Amino acid sequence: MLQLMKRFGSFRGSKKRKEQCKSSERRQSDPRGLFASGLSSSPSTPTQVTKQPTFPLESYKHEPERLETRIHCSSPPDTGQRFSLPPSQSAAKPPVMTPAPCATSKPVSKACVQFSNGKYTGLSLEESESDIYVRFMRSHKCYDIVPTSSKLVVFDTTLQVKKAFFALVANGVRAAPLWESKKQSFVGMLTITDFINILHRYYKSPMVSMMLKLYLQETFKPLVNISPDASLFDAVYSLIKNKIHRLPVIDPVSGNALYILTHKRILKFLQLFMSEMPKPAFMKKNLDELGIGTYHNIAFIHPDTPIIKALNIFVERRISALPVVDESGKVVDIYSKFDVINLAAEKTYNNLDITVTQALQHRSQYFEGVVKCSMLETLETIVDRIVKAEVHRLVVVNEADSIVGIISLSDILQALVLTPAGMDVAF
Repeated sequence: MLQLMKRFGSFRGSKKRKEQCKSSERRQSDPRGLFASGLSSSPSTPTQVTKQPTFPLESYKHEPERLETRIHCSSPPDTGQRFSLPPSQSAAKPPVMTPAPCATSKPVSKACVQFSNGKYTGLSLEESESDIYVRFMRSHKCYDIVPTSSKLVVFDTTLQVKKAFFALVANGVRAAPLWESKKQSFVGMLTITDFINILHRYYKSPMVSMMLKLYLQETFKPLVNISPDASLFDAVYSLIKNKIHRLPVIDPVSGNALYILTHKRILKFLQLFMSEMPKPAFMKKNLDELGIGTYHNIAFIHPDTPIIKALNIFVERRISALPVVDESGKVVDIYSKFDVINLAAEKTYNNLDITVTQALQHRSQYFEGVVKCSMLETLETIVDRIVKAEVHRLVVVNEADSIVGIISLSDILQALVLTPAGMDVAF
């Protein structure tokens, strides 16, 4: 029998802004999640009230409901617990790059990137605009985009793999940190990619009794995580450099997992404030001029492709989605890693010979079609479309709707943040 516990973290404060500026509270819950019955959970964290400065970016109020209006603290409160993660588990730090010179001698985060009542006031038009997003990301911390209330499911490593994936589906999450009770620390992440790897490796074999601990031993990779006080620039670098899609934010003082950062969340945060900042010239250039995305050796499948073949392509090519192309070469659908988790929801993972069309029938009622773009559309248009559609990639097509390429969230963040900083991370 499993015990299900959901983690919620929220700020509590008065309704009036003046009182909010004086004090804010954050309730920190312990990093508990799904554990096998009778197993010890991670230590609980006491609730502590701390005085923190308010989050200065007022235009956050325009964010959709799930990124609701909130007051942010610049750093997490001291939880009073003292056990740290090993240094080897920290996220990779990007090389120190010299920022573009500013007109003043003040620090970049204050002199170059300033907002007042939601309006950008930091740079004059004469100053460089090409790296404005770089400075914006360096001036904000990971803690700034942690929601006021969020659910975080945590698995103990003694949990069976089959039950773990059923729990992902039941809770509507795509990943969960793995907690090692003996070490009293987080040791890994369970994602949909792991589900695909397990299906690919153990198809039609007794995998149901395998524990997460055993799976980790067979596929061990050091946990990549980041501190809530690290900059969003560091987070972008870590996500792209390590070729991961989920970056857990872990408090180095308490060892608590606070949130899981994604490319989508970071780009959404940046896009909220783009209208208030000077627009770099490259935002008006089209994909053909910028060369952003992948345009060679694009993997795709057909409507009658068996699921097992699609899984093989996911594993061998290390990609996250496959465009579905009909006999005429037109893009008619897309099969992503997230769709694979429905095999667990429908308990059809023992029959992977079904076609992609059959596997995608469950989503026909809400699927709005493949989100596409052309080589002649500007980067600004691309960013707006991918954020609005809440997808992880756009399929680049020609006039005949045939595949030209794929542009992903990683490609976009590389172009907006890392390339202007002189850091082209190899994929």
